[in-house]
Amino acid sequence: QEQLVESGGGLVQAGGSLTLSCATSRRLFRVADMAWYRQPPGAQRELVASITTDLTTNYAVSVKGRFTISRDNALNTVYLRMNNLKREDTAVYYCAADRPPLTVEGRPQQFWGQGTQVTVSS
Repeated sequence: QEQLVESGGGLVQAGGSLTLSCATSRRLFRVADMAWYRQPPGAQRELVASITTDLTTNYAVSVKGRFTISRDNALNTVYLRMNNLKREDTAVYYCAADRPPLTVEGRPQQFWGQGTQVTVSS
């Protein structure tokens, strides 16, 4: 079972910045598309940003221009830099890895981190 270890969450004032990190094994990182999701209080989990192995990125409309996803292949780590944070960014943030099938008959698999709380105060 692959593990994803997140860090970097915390309490920040509106307008501030945070950077989340998610580290995993090289075995997984080298083949997986990576993503950050978040789950606000009382709401469903939603995709925030994703980055493929060839560095193609995608962002939710609500964070475009404020958040940046990146990956460091040497450290097997994906980052989410969050600038100009708003109260509505308050959520538990989860890292996810989408691994393609390991064999022709296999299925893709998704792995999740434990989540890290981001709280934005006014």
